[in-house]
Amino acid sequence: MTTPRQNIEAALSPDGAQHIPVVICYEGIYIRDHWSELTNAPWWHERSPDLSQQLAWRREVLEQSAYDWFELPGFLARHDRAALSIEQRADGVYRVNHTTGVVKRLEKPAVSGWIPAEGVQSVHPAQLPVTEDEIDAALALPSTFDAAHAGSEGVDDLARALCGLKPARYPLGYVAAPLWQTYQLWGFEGMMEMIATHPFLVQHACERYMAHCVRAIHEAAFQGAAGIWIEDCLTDMISERDFTALNVSYLCRLTDEIRSAGMQSIHYFCGNPKGKWEALLAVDADALALEESKKGFAIDIAEVAERVHGRRALLGNLDAIGILQDANDDALKAEIMRQMEASQRNDNRFIMSIGSPVTPGTPVSRVRHFCDLVRELG
Repeated sequence: MTTPRQNIEAALSPDGAQHIPVVICYEGIYIRDHWSELTNAPWWHERSPDLSQQLAWRREVLEQSAYDWFELPGFLARHDRAALSIEQRADGVYRVNHTTGVVKRLEKPAVSGWIPAEGVQSVHPAQLPVTEDEIDAALALPSTFDAAHAGSEGVDDLARALCGLKPARYPLGYVAAPLWQTYQLWGFEGMMEMIATHPFLVQHACERYMAHCVRAIHEAAFQGAAGIWIEDCLTDMISERDFTALNVSYLCRLTDEIRSAGMQSIHYFCGNPKGKWEALLAVDADALALEESKKGFAIDIAEVAERVHGRRALLGNLDAIGILQDANDDALKAEIMRQMEASQRNDNRFIMSIGSPVTPGTPVSRVRHFCDLVRELG
């Protein structure tokens, strides 16, 4: 019998899969929004420096969830873990650094949202970096990843332990496409303005973000990742010319780097692919993932399969709200079957998935039922 990992590896290969794998996208969001359903551990164990606590709650999540991959987590070096503890006090939960004496209060993750107090928020820079020197000052280059040093520090301890769990699931790393990352530098309005008026500066920023991507790819390979999820957002809003010049070239370099590191790649393109199909198919990823129909556009997986025609694997785009959350069991089963029929037009290079994150209103039991149906039918 094949393992979940083997099924995904086969689906991403030119030969396709005999057994259709099933996954969800954005596992971290799913866990954040469904913590109490997935594990008995207190919420602060998600931040724990204790390897046994991290492994325990993650094992619970995997046992409760029937999908075939997991997001490979980073972890602290052993000496950093030894210096830290988490303390539950009368007025809250705190992370204590016993070496530096720094005490930081931890905030419980907010369901379906970010925590401004933790510094996660939309980007609205007061002043845009508009020269190469200003970009360089705002965005330092990373150091080269040193696998020997990382191994001696034990930063892969948690990842290796998770990769050893049975049944073997597919360990997935993550990078954001360089052009999409320029949002962090300029915000939405600034990003669009710079693409339209200063493409050479955008390329300069992308080169620096590319260096960070390469480091992340090497680190993921070291930790045991089998594949890399490439997130690509906001770029449906630019012209096909700019998309090709400023996005596709870097995406191709990413997929080459991932393949050279012995891993597979999944390009997740957010938004409307209209007018960009040839450019998307020029990206030599092992798989293409798309959103479901929403936001005023339609993406029919059967039509996508006709376009792709086996040139790379496809991930399903089952509607996370209209079908997974709100539809009855018959409608869920019918949509799974419809998407599976489309997979045959793509030479069985197919992974059943949803097009966007599981909603907070979707119970874990429903996600489990979705996964069980895929296995029953596929």
